[in-house]
Amino acid sequence: MKKILIAGANSYIGTSFDIWLRQWPDQYKVDTIDMLSADWKDKDFSVYDVVFHVAGIAHVDTKKASAETRKLYYKINRDLTLEVAKKAKKSGVKQFIFMSSIIIYGDSSLIGKKRIITKNTIPTPSNFYADSKLQAEQCILPLQSDQFNVVILRPPMIYGRGSKGNYPKLAYLARKLPVFPDIHNERSMLHIGNLCEFIRMMIDYEEKGIFFPQNKEYVKTSEMVEMMARLYGNKIHLTRKFNSIIKLFGLRSKNICKLFGSLVYDKSMSEYKEEYCVFSFEETLRMTCFRQEMCK
Repeated sequence: MKKILIAGANSYIGTSFDIWLRQWPDQYKVDTIDMLSADWKDKDFSVYDVVFHVAGIAHVDTKKASAETRKLYYKINRDLTLEVAKKAKKSGVKQFIFMSSIIIYGDSSLIGKKRIITKNTIPTPSNFYADSKLQAEQCILPLQSDQFNVVILRPPMIYGRGSKGNYPKLAYLARKLPVFPDIHNERSMLHIGNLCEFIRMMIDYEEKGIFFPQNKEYVKTSEMVEMMARLYGNKIHLTRKFNSIIKLFGLRSKNICKLFGSLVYDKSMSEYKEEYCVFSFEETLRMTCFRQEMCK
């Protein structure tokens, strides 16, 4: 039986992973620890095979953030990660898994342009949140040894029931709007269920290194909104009438580019020895729109 400690209580990914592993009660034992106070330092890590570190801060307007907020990002996303990893290694934990992000490669493309990340793409973080994640990676990778495996996950946008960020905003628009812009773009995305299965495989195979999990399908924003609208019972019309205006706004707004720009991983980067995408994109939308639980 694998004994796993999730470092970061009440996190979306950590909680989802805990629930996911309950399908195999005889194979995994999961504990969770709160990282908001310093009490975690007194926790005995030596009884665990894996520490899955999900504690961190995100979803803040980086343009309006104060200097103190910037410092806090590095303190939590970088310094805390390194401190936990060092404790795990010293305690004899065999594997440390860290949640990074595609955001370390910078922003989405301008509307109408392509942006494909390959294994040769150099990270170029565009804000302090992304930079704090990249610096955390750079701090913990040297801890790798024959007795201590370090896994870094750089997923694209994660979505699913209870997720934050742009996905619930798009779901709201799909329920309410009669029309939506029809702009061609491509996005890599990753459903929480597929991510949880990938993490499980990382543990089973005692992996090490940097990984880029994603859904099998690239996603076009307008097609996704149309599919969600149909599932919600809302008839939405896709139109190209506003495309030129949206492209102009996209020159000044990163948020517009997040919706209608392109950002994908080359699909070869995400291949693995076993199939971890247990849900198709359409299945994940049905699960999310109808608030179903994850299950195989």
